[in-house]
Amino acid sequence: MLPPEVSSLLVGRVRRGNYIFVAWKGDHGPRHVHVYKDSKLVVKWDLENGLPMKGKPPKRVVDLIHKLEEEGLL
Repeated sequence: MLPPEVSSLLVGRVRRGNYIFVAWKGDHGPRHVHVYKDSKLVVKWDLENGLPMKGKPPKRVVDLIHKLEEEGLL
């Protein structure tokens, strides 16, 4: 569990498959999500432009990002 001062900044933390998707309130633009697997960053994904900001995601991660956006979770 995260401390309250950290939890209040968290917009979303979603687990899908072996990946964890994390977004933060007030994080720098563009709006993006951090994707982790086994505690390692897989990709930092620009949600506004649909492009990786850091890392090279497998197609499965990109598909999961689109699905989470459709569900309103990102």
